[in-house]
Amino acid sequence: MRICVHIGPEAQTADRLQRVLDGKRRQLAKRGVLYSRSLGARNHTRLYMAVSDPQAVDALRWSRGCATPEEQAVLRDAVAADLRAEVEAAQPDLLILSAHQLGTSLVSAAELTRLRALLTPLSEDITIVAHVDTPARMLARSYAAQLMEGRARGLDLELGLLDAPDWWHAALASRPPRDPRAGQFPEAQGAPQWLDLARLQREWEAVFGLGTVQMRSVDPQQLYGAEVTEEIRAAFGIAETIGRAEPADTPKAPSAAWLSRCRRMNEVLLRRLATDPGLVLQRPLWRRLLTEIKVKGAPLDPASLEPVNARFAADIEALCAQHPGLQLDIGSAASTGAPWQEADPLFGFRATQYLMAFRWRIERASKEAQEALPDSAAPEAAPNTAPGLPPHVAQKLAGLQGSPWLPHNNHGTLDETAPAPDYTPEPRPAETQDRRVILGCMKNEAPYIVEWIAYHRAIGVDDFLIYSNDCEDGTDAILNRLQAMGVLQHRDNSAWSGSSPQQHALDAAQDEPLVRAADWLLHIDVDEFVNIRTGNGTLDDLFAAAPNASHFALTWRLFGHGGVQALSDAPVIAQFSDCAPRYSPKPHTTWGFKTLMRNDGAYAKLSCHRPNKLRKAAEDAVTWVNGSGRDMTAEVARNGWRNSRKSIGYDLVQLNHYALRSAESYLIKRQRGRALHVDRAIGLNYWIRMDWSGARDLTIQRNLPRLRAEMDRLLADPELARLHRAGQAWHRAKATELRATPEFAELYDQALALRLTPAERVAWALSLDMES
Repeated sequence: MRICVHIGPEAQTADRLQRVLDGKRRQLAKRGVLYSRSLGARNHTRLYMAVSDPQAVDALRWSRGCATPEEQAVLRDAVAADLRAEVEAAQPDLLILSAHQLGTSLVSAAELTRLRALLTPLSEDITIVAHVDTPARMLARSYAAQLMEGRARGLDLELGLLDAPDWWHAALASRPPRDPRAGQFPEAQGAPQWLDLARLQREWEAVFGLGTVQMRSVDPQQLYGAEVTEEIRAAFGIAETIGRAEPADTPKAPSAAWLSRCRRMNEVLLRRLATDPGLVLQRPLWRRLLTEIKVKGAPLDPASLEPVNARFAADIEALCAQHPGLQLDIGSAASTGAPWQEADPLFGFRATQYLMAFRWRIERASKEAQEALPDSAAPEAAPNTAPGLPPHVAQKLAGLQGSPWLPHNNHGTLDETAPAPDYTPEPRPAETQDRRVILGCMKNEAPYIVEWIAYHRAIGVDDFLIYSNDCEDGTDAILNRLQAMGVLQHRDNSAWSGSSPQQHALDAAQDEPLVRAADWLLHIDVDEFVNIRTGNGTLDDLFAAAPNASHFALTWRLFGHGGVQALSDAPVIAQFSDCAPRYSPKPHTTWGFKTLMRNDGAYAKLSCHRPNKLRKAAEDAVTWVNGSGRDMTAEVARNGWRNSRKSIGYDLVQLNHYALRSAESYLIKRQRGRALHVDRAIGLNYWIRMDWSGARDLTIQRNLPRLRAEMDRLLADPELARLHRAGQAWHRAKATELRATPEFAELYDQALALRLTPAERVAWALSLDMES
C-alpha cells in the first residue's frame, strides 16, 4: 500500500481538493483508494493534532480538548487505532491523508518524526504532496486566514523580514509567546515560515527521505471546474478516471478594508484579554464579531506584495525545474503594483467603539464558558457517572465540565412533557392557493410509509414525489399502489449514478412538473416528521406565524429508542418520546436542519438539507428563519445546514428525527446502509450519536387522532393494506435473521448495553470526531 500525505500548505487549494475527495469516496474506493474518514470528514485535523509538539498548544487543540500532553497522547493512540482499522477494513492500494496544517504548522523535525512513526506501521511507501502558489498570493490568503484567528500585526511584519538571511528562522522568531487563555497563539500571530518552499521541502525530506516531496501548482479555473479530478489523479498517482466533480465558485477574496478592520479589532481584543485574566473569548464568538464588522470593497492586491516573490525568485525557479507539476510565473523582481499599505477601514471605523458595543456579549459568553450551566451539577453531567467509559471519552467528559457545550433543558418555554389536547382540525380544501410538496428517498421502509404519508397529509402537505432504489421489502410496491390511488408520485431510482442515490434523485426532481409547479418544497426522509408546535399544528399555522419567511430551518430533535427493542405496528410518533435535551449544541448533528423553502427559484440546486447556489438576483429576496420564527438569513443564506447557539430555536416548529426507532429496526438500518452516504457503515458509533435521551417530548402526539383517521382512510384500500402487512412481516423476519447472525447479535447487545447520560454521549461523539 502507498500512502500519500497532502500537506497543503495552500489552505484554499487544499480545501477544494478535500471537498472533491470527500465527494468521490465511493468512486475512489472502487479503484482501491481510501480517503480516510476517521481523521475528519475532509481536512484530517485529528492527524495534525496527534503529532504536533505536545507543549505547543494551538487553537485547534485548545478548542477541541487536547491541550495537555496526556490528552494528546490519548488522541494519538486513537488516531493510530482508527487508521489501522480503516486500512484493515478497506485493504486499499493507496491511502490519502490531507491536512493543510501539516504543511503550515509542523515546524520541527520531532513533529515530522512523530508523524512518520504513526504512519510507517501501515506502510513505509510514503509520498508527501504539496500544492503551492506564488509566495505573494499565498501570503495574501494566509494573512486573511490568520486575521480570522486573531492576528494583530499587519503585513509590515513579513515585509520587514525580506532582508533576513534565513526566512524560516526569522519567521519563527516573529512569533509571540504562547498564551491560549489570552487568545495568543503564535501560529496566528507570526509570519508564515512555510513561504520558504525550498526549506519546507528540505525539512520534510530530512525525515521522510530524499525525493519523497512532490510540489504542484494548479490553475484556479481547473481547480474549481469539473476537471479538478484530473489534478487529483495526477497528484496522487491514481490510474483510473474518477469522473468529473461538481463545479464550484472561486472563493471571493475579502475586502482590504475589512482586513484592516479585523486587524484593529484583534488588537483591542487581545489587549482586553491581557488586562483581564478572568475573561474568556472563545473562537466561534471571536470570528462572529469579526464577521459583523465586514464591509465591501476591493480585495488586497497580491501585486503590492511583489517583493515577497522577489525574495524567493531563485528558489522558485529551481523548484519548478525539479518538479514537473510545478509551474509558477512570479514575474520580474520589480513591483507591478503600489507597495503594500494597510487599507482605510472606512466610515471612521474605531475598534474601541465596537469593543464597547460587543462588551456585554463577550462578558456573557465568558461567564457561560467559565461556569457550569444550571443543570451541569446534576448527576447526569458528572464526569464519573459511567466508570466503564473508554479513557479518551472520560477525558473528554471531564473537559466538558463547565463549558457551554453541555446539554441541558433550560432552553425554550414550551412544556414538552404534558401532551397537548387532542384535536382534529378542519380538512384543508382540495384547491388551495399554494401547493406544498415533499420530496423523499426510500429504501426498505415498508412498515413506515403509510404513517409518514398520512401524518404529513394531515398537517397540510398536498403532494409527494418519492424516489426508491434497490428495495427488497415491498417499499416500491407500496409506493406504486399509493401512486395508483392518487396520493403520491413514485420514481424508480435504482439506476442512480454519482455520489449518492439521494443526490441523484434531487437532481432529477428539479425537472419534474410536480416540483416545478410547487409553491413550497421540503426534502425529508421517512424517519423525519414535521412537528408544528404552534396554533393548530398545521402548515397554515406555521406560515401565519412567520408570514415573511421564504425558508424555514426545521431543526432536528433526535429521538432515541427509549427502551423499545422489538418492531411494533404502533405509530412511530406514539412509540418514541425520549429525545435530546432542548439545548444540545454538540455534536454537530444534533442541531442539523432540513429546509422548508418557497419554490421561487432563488437557488439553483437542491441538496439534502438545503437549497444551494443562491442566484445573485435573489440575494435580497430570501429570508431564512429558525424554528422560532427568528431571522437567521445572515448565518445560512449561502451555506450551512446546522443551527448555532445564536440561531437555535424551535418554539414554532421542529423536525422530529427518529433515526433509530426500535433496536430491531436499527439492526435492519445497519444492514441496509444509508441513502446519502452509501459507503458508510451504520455501526455502534451511529447508535452513540443518535440514541438520545435526557428529555421527553410528547408535543407531536396531539396529532395522533388525525394521523389514525388518515391512516384508516388510506388502509381502507385492500391492496395497500395487504402490501403494508407484507412489509411489516418482511421486517420482522429480517430482524429475526439478523439477530441470529453473530456480527449483528453482537452489535445489538452492545447497543442495548450502553447507558449514557447526555453529557457522556456528547463526550463520546466528540472524542471520536465521528461523522457516520
